[in-house]
Amino acid sequence: MDYNNNHNDHPYNHGDMDDENQTYNKQETTGNPESEATGGIAQTARQNTKVSQTEKSKPKKSGNVLSGIAGGLISAIIVVLLFTTNIIPSNDTSTSPDSGDASSGNDASTGTPEVTETLASGNADVASTMDEASKAVVGVTRMKQQSIWEQSKESGSGSGIVYKKENGNAYVVTNHHVVNGAQEVEVVLNDKEHIKAEVLGSDKLSDLAVLKVDGSKVDTVANLGSSKDLKVGETVIAIGNPLGMEFANTLTKGIVSGLDRSVSMDTNGDKQPDWITEVIQTDAAINPGNSGGALVNSDGKVVGINSMKIAQTAVEGIGFAIPIDTAKPIIEQLETDGKVARPFIGISTASIKQVPRQYRDQVQLPEDVKGGMVVAQVETGSPADNANLQQFDVITKINGNDITSLIDLRKYLYKEAEIGEKVELEIYRNGEKQNVSLELVERSSQQQ
Repeated sequence: MDYNNNHNDHPYNHGDMDDENQTYNKQETTGNPESEATGGIAQTARQNTKVSQTEKSKPKKSGNVLSGIAGGLISAIIVVLLFTTNIIPSNDTSTSPDSGDASSGNDASTGTPEVTETLASGNADVASTMDEASKAVVGVTRMKQQSIWEQSKESGSGSGIVYKKENGNAYVVTNHHVVNGAQEVEVVLNDKEHIKAEVLGSDKLSDLAVLKVDGSKVDTVANLGSSKDLKVGETVIAIGNPLGMEFANTLTKGIVSGLDRSVSMDTNGDKQPDWITEVIQTDAAINPGNSGGALVNSDGKVVGINSMKIAQTAVEGIGFAIPIDTAKPIIEQLETDGKVARPFIGISTASIKQVPRQYRDQVQLPEDVKGGMVVAQVETGSPADNANLQQFDVITKINGNDITSLIDLRKYLYKEAEIGEKVELEIYRNGEKQNVSLELVERSSQQQ
């Protein structure tokens, strides 16, 4: 089941120029990383009230259907989540993994592009370096055919970075949301030539996609740097195509405002956070259409991939980029395998810290246990099911590592654990501590 979202209302606006409402494929509640490790409580509650078509074909094991108390537990947690986080704005604002379309007016109320400081004024060397770096940044357009009687038309555009040429092909990295839903994708070169692109792989959770194009048409490849040595206050330049190809290869100058920022994201367009990503914060202007473009340092090396911004009326200069060191292994997997392999447990969860006191009796957790994750649902046939995990179990440790939040589990699963590895969970069931062992498996395509 697809959920459509209007850019003006989206808590995060992705940086693609979209002529239509953004559409994301709804993910399964159980068995996806958001549910297991980051923002699954929002999805869990949604599933309690509305079952998608994909769920009907995938049974879940939760003993009985969630009781009224369980439904109340999860709904209450959602309210706490939405009203205690500063990421979700009020109804009259919008926030952005940088997106938007030219007609929506997001961040461009006058219709006039922002006038920015001239880059490296009086510094020919730096200007030359940036000129070379900008040649590796291309436009990316997604094409859709409205009916069998019409030709494909551009339905959105963003930016991309040529990161490699090999065996007659050139490879471009962009954002997942730039190409998501496209029937065809085209890359727009610096000389305005449009060439067809093949999507080798796209990953919703990292918001990255890899394209392949004819290498004979491409002259410049980006110099990929490292984000691990970045320092707050360091000068960076965002390169991309704000507001579409009319302003292609626009450079905006800023600084690194923050590192390792954890930002909630809505990956399926239902206006509720279901994923958390770690990004670079910058005040370099990032506008709709910049998504997938390069964030480079003063040496012209790519240190990040522009992805999102906060677009509230009262907020200026808060943009985010995916660190290039985070992106590199994902790019490699998408290029070679077309997907990102991640461990799978098969549960949807709620953080015990978000459980109102009146519901703690339902999980029967000892008073001295302050952190953990309540199991809301278990997917039939999953590793969790095979290990006999049950609804209302509270997970407090994985392989001896404390699980005090959803983020703790996510970080362990995707940074420390491996597919095929056996992990031991410390859980509380009916107030009694137990240890449960299970083997992590790879998510199937149906669980993406």
